[in-house]
Amino acid sequence: RRLICIMLQLMDIITMGGSGFGIMALIAGAERNYFSRADVYKRIDKMVGFLEKAERFHGAWAHWYDANTGKVFNFSKFDDGGDLVETAFLMEGLLTAREYFRNGNPDEQTLVSHITKLWESVEWNWYTQGSKDALYWHWSKNYGFKMNHRITGFDETLITYVLAASSPTFPIERSVYENCYTHSNYYLNGKSYFGIKLDLGMEYGGPLFFTHYSFLGLNPNGLSDKYTNYFELKKEHALIQQAYAKENPKKQVGYGANCWGFTSSDDPINGYTSHDLGTNDENGTISPTAALSSIVYTPKASMDALRHFYYDKGNILFGKYGFYDAFNEGLVDGQQVVHSYLAIDQGPIAVMIENYRSGLLWKLFMGNPEIHTGLKKLGFKTDK
Repeated sequence: RRLICIMLQLMDIITMGGSGFGIMALIAGAERNYFSRADVYKRIDKMVGFLEKAERFHGAWAHWYDANTGKVFNFSKFDDGGDLVETAFLMEGLLTAREYFRNGNPDEQTLVSHITKLWESVEWNWYTQGSKDALYWHWSKNYGFKMNHRITGFDETLITYVLAASSPTFPIERSVYENCYTHSNYYLNGKSYFGIKLDLGMEYGGPLFFTHYSFLGLNPNGLSDKYTNYFELKKEHALIQQAYAKENPKKQVGYGANCWGFTSSDDPINGYTSHDLGTNDENGTISPTAALSSIVYTPKASMDALRHFYYDKGNILFGKYGFYDAFNEGLVDGQQVVHSYLAIDQGPIAVMIENYRSGLLWKLFMGNPEIHTGLKKLGFKTDK
């Protein structure tokens, strides 16, 4: 319950990606009787009303908004406009809700129609800068495409291309995906780490949220293409991290087979930062969301971590809304635990636990027929 209730908390600054994850967590909460379907409908309907009024940029939302005004709260100097990746994470949640309420009462069906209008108004192909070479992350009415950030893989952004290809109104062509996402210098891997082969991704796979965000709704079971089987890829990524923690080459305090998980999160030393085993070497910080949100791939390893975090460390790690964001047992002076909760870390825990238990959010998101059109366009195969 506590992992889900965080999604109901009101904040002055709201994040679009975390809101998408929160929508999915709310649906899981309704199905587990933490609160009623009617209450979840009211909450999501209120969210959709906000999204309809918020300033958008060729259909895309910004990364952050002021909850009181609906105006953009700049993420950085030039990042004051559309954020296509955050929009994709939000839309992942909205389309899951659309399917959940599709055959509901008249009020719920009205909500479905509002979500459909939002979905069909995102101009995914605008973010190619008029070419067939790439999707670009940002566009601003003040700075245009000044940030010029191409969305390349393999990382958390796969869902952006899937949704862009699936759009019934502003779709991209397969060439955009092939010319950009699959052509980065860290897309193909093929190496083995601790005896575990990794087909795609940067060294050691990168931070573990790469394994979660796109696959909260996109079902990796039976999903494959010419490069890999995606369930196996994600399982390997998580197991590599557990194996690293077990071997513990840097002799970090606390690491082990039941204490692992490296991803982007708050940090007791550096504030919000990335923790991974390749491009940004870990500093002793463990983020509970990493292991817990991997439960669909590594149920035993994730449950062992859950038991350790809760039964052995719960007196310092578990608070009002679930596990705190991160901890570092090697710190002698200063704060070992970051007493914060981030929607982008809390949301995946609740969603992936429900997917492990019932597959609910996968079933709902994959129930949108457009998604299968987009996956087929991009060369993916599914069990369906």
